Amino acid sequence: MSDTVSIRDAVERRLARRHRSERRFQAYGLIAIAAAISFLALLVWSSVVQSIPAWTAHRLTLEVELTPERVDPRGDLSASSLRRGEYNALMQDALRAQFPDVQSRAELLELYGLYSALNSADLLNQVVSNPDLVGQTYAFTFPISDDADLYLEGQTLDETRQPGSAPLRFETTSDGVALVSEHAVFEAFALAIRSDAEARIERALTNAARAEAEANSAPNADAREAFLAQAQRARALAARLDARAAPDQALQLGPQLPSLLVELQGGVIKIEEISADFASAQGDVILAPDPSLERADWTMWTLDIPAAGRLITDRQIVWTRALEQRGYVERQFNTLLFTNADSREPELAGLRGAFIGSILTMLITMVLAVPVGIGAAIYLEEFAPKNRLTELIEVNINNLAAVPSIVFGLLGLAVFLNLWGLPRSAPLVGGMVLALMTLPTVIISSRAALKAVPPSIREAALGVGASKTQAVFHHVLPLAAPGMLTGAIIGLAQALGETAPLLMIGMVAFVADAPSLGFSGFGEPATVLPVQIFIWASSAERAYEALTAAAIIALLGLMVVLNAAAIYLRRRFERRW
Repeated sequence: MSDTVSIRDAVERRLARRHRSERRFQAYGLIAIAAAISFLALLVWSSVVQSIPAWTAHRLTLEVELTPERVDPRGDLSASSLRRGEYNALMQDALRAQFPDVQSRAELLELYGLYSALNSADLLNQVVSNPDLVGQTYAFTFPISDDADLYLEGQTLDETRQPGSAPLRFETTSDGVALVSEHAVFEAFALAIRSDAEARIERALTNAARAEAEANSAPNADAREAFLAQAQRARALAARLDARAAPDQALQLGPQLPSLLVELQGGVIKIEEISADFASAQGDVILAPDPSLERADWTMWTLDIPAAGRLITDRQIVWTRALEQRGYVERQFNTLLFTNADSREPELAGLRGAFIGSILTMLITMVLAVPVGIGAAIYLEEFAPKNRLTELIEVNINNLAAVPSIVFGLLGLAVFLNLWGLPRSAPLVGGMVLALMTLPTVIISSRAALKAVPPSIREAALGVGASKTQAVFHHVLPLAAPGMLTGAIIGLAQALGETAPLLMIGMVAFVADAPSLGFSGFGEPATVLPVQIFIWASSAERAYEALTAAAIIALLGLMVVLNAAAIYLRRRFERRW
């Protein structure tokens, strides 16, 4: 009896241990799935958040006077005459009319920097397509510059506005304008600047002491001189900051310090110097105050990032805000992201060229890879004799599936471009390279689908008198079609996301015009979505960061569509046996 109990206990212990092991295995699987979903969600979420600024854009509307003598030099309203018009000059005049006090050449260059001159080409096209606009005042809407757009979206700097703490008097002097008060109204700003200067002085002196200590232990004379020069520069910086932050002197606000603007009587004054008693300041007028407005209230407008650390100037910020308050700047959906091709100006860059290039390239890939791959799979699996030659072919196909994609790019460069002389960066060449890369995947997946068909299907077909070809194409192939289509679509989706092989054949080149959707488009220069993402990610302008994320979202959406098509086709043609 005791032996029976001990055996039963041992069996129960083993069962409990096995059940615990199974539960651990299931837990590990759930953890792995949760981790994969979390990483995927993090990737998508980060891309979505970064792409938010790209989906909208601030657009500027100007009342452009399309005078006949400047728009239609010949006076015949012909397309050739209208294309000779001074459209950019007309846009400049319309923008200058908003700020008539801007006179100097430097200020005019800053003002015209609020938009790209390439927008004049859009105005030209609109006038050419509608000559009735000549002689009218046309409300032309176009994207504002990327720097101004980033500023309006709050991506460039932080700004604060505080009501003036005491009445302020506006006076005109020989050096500019002066703002005078009976109280120390600029004390808080000046003390913050001096506190920051003292912290920078302390860091500079610490760096100088560290460099001098390293100079004493330098292994040679050259290293010693380099450390001493570094220490000298740090002490010189500390001396300049100390002179600037002296409490008994006026505070000079240069481009290395945060900017201070004062809004007074409808105007804006840029402060350049604050007196030692903090009760007065001198500055330069950006927007002239209205002398008819007699009111003592004013606003202190602080820009925390120094002018030297940003691409948009203080004047451009003031002009942009003024245009926004007047209703000439509005935030709209960025349709140019889908209607324009690539551009050197971020506000004009779009994905249209990459979309069309991807479509043309994938058409070539599909036409070449899918029929050839499926045909090769059918022959190797159903008709080819089992000998050393077919075994060698199968081994090479499996090896080609593991070859890095850039190797196929090198092959395309050597054969398609250098040997055959096909056009560089064309969808035709890109599709052929991607077809070579996708072909092993299509063959392997198609053979796996054919192997999954039960042998009884073939035997039954042959048993009722069907030939080998009839058995394969009438009975086996319809049952294997879902798996073959799924493998082909997944292979095409993988090819859609490839970048390295296309870089080797020149599809990384800047392409400003989208290729045509006709037959000629296969030989025109083009790019594809992954390469467009690579180009934008390599660009220095900050506005391209959001565009890169938006392009990633577009590519992921296209990949989801292709994979959804694979699932649909599999379920649509799936047959059970």
